[in-house]
Amino acid sequence: MSGNFYNFAAIRGVQAGSEYYVVMVPLKMVPKIFDFDCQDLPADLRAQRVLSNVRVPQIASYLSEHFEEYILSSLCASVDGDFEFSSVNESLQFRNVGELRLSMTARIILNDGQHRRAAIEEALKTRPKLENETISVVLFVDEGLERCQQMFADLNKNAVRPSGSLNVLYDRRNPLARLSTRILETVPFFQEFTELEKTSLSNRAKKLFTLSSLNQANKWLAGPEADRFGEETDSIVVEYWRQISETIPDWQKLMRGATTSGDLRKETVHAHGVMLQAFGALGARLIDAKPTDWVASLGSLADINWSKRNAELWRQRVVGPRGMDGSVKSVHLAANVLLDAVGIPLNEKEQANEDDYMASLADEKVVA
Repeated sequence: MSGNFYNFAAIRGVQAGSEYYVVMVPLKMVPKIFDFDCQDLPADLRAQRVLSNVRVPQIASYLSEHFEEYILSSLCASVDGDFEFSSVNESLQFRNVGELRLSMTARIILNDGQHRRAAIEEALKTRPKLENETISVVLFVDEGLERCQQMFADLNKNAVRPSGSLNVLYDRRNPLARLSTRILETVPFFQEFTELEKTSLSNRAKKLFTLSSLNQANKWLAGPEADRFGEETDSIVVEYWRQISETIPDWQKLMRGATTSGDLRKETVHAHGVMLQAFGALGARLIDAKPTDWVASLGSLADINWSKRNAELWRQRVVGPRGMDGSVKSVHLAANVLLDAVGIPLNEKEQANEDDYMASLADEKVVA
C-alpha cells in the first residue's frame, strides 16, 4: 500500500464471515479521522442519527470534569478505502495480533459513537491533556450506505438503557444518588420495601417504592445537589424519612406483615411515587419553617384519610380518571394537603396551584 497512512496496533476478528479490527486511537486523532454524515441530508441518505445539542455538551462536560476517572465505550466505524493488516507472526497464538495500516485518504464513517466523537472534540478544547489518551475503535469494511444503515439499526435495537433505579444505585459520583442509597442502608422501612432495579412495580410486587422514586423524592427534599440543609443535609434527610416511615400507620402495618404492598397500592394514595415525592416537598418546607422542632409536626399525618375512595380529598389531585396521576402538578397539589395537615401556610405559588385546582373542580360541577 503506497502513500500516507495511519499505523495502528490491532487485533483481527471475524463476525458473520467478515473480518473486523479493533484498534486504539489517541483522542486527539478522533475528530480528524472519523467522518460524520452531513446533518443536512435527509434520514434515508445518512447512516446515523442527527446529533443531539443536549447530549454532546453533557458528554463533553463529563470528560472535562472527570478527566482522571472517566470511561468511554468503543466507537464502531466502517472503512471505505485502502488498508492492510500484518500479523506479528503466523503462529496460531499471534496471527490475529498485528498492525493495521490505513490510508489517510480512506473515509471512515462512524456507525455508532457520533456523540462521543463530537464530545471528545469539545472536551479537548478545555482539557488538552486528554489528547494522548486513547479510545478503542471497532473497524469494519464499508459495504455501502445500505449496510451502514443496517449496522446502525442492529447496534441500537438491542441496546437497553439501565433502569433509573440501577443508575441511582451504582452512581457513587452523584451526591443525590449517594444520599438515596444511604437511606436504604439506614432506614429499615426503605431497606425492606424499596425496589433497587426496576422503575415500575406490578400490582403484586412485594416492594412498595422504586429507588428511582425515592431519589426523585429526595430531589424535592434535599435539592438537586443534596445540599439544601448544608453540612447536616444527610443526617437530616435520613432522620426525616425514618420519622415519616414510623408515622404512617399503614407503613407500620406493612412492616409487621399485617398488610401487603399490593393491597396498599390498590387501596391507598401513599403507596405511590407521587405521594413519596409530595412527602419530599413537604420536608423541604417543614424543615425550613421549623428547623428545630419539625419532628413534632409530623404526627398529624397519621390522621389523614389516605384511601383512594376519599374522593373529596384526592380526586383530581392525585387520582385521575385512569388511576394515579404522577405529574409534577399532582406532586404540588398533594404537598398542599400535607402542608395543611402540619400547619404550614401555603406560599404564593402553592396557593395559586390550590386556587387553580379548586377552580377546575368548580368548572366540573357546572358542566355536570
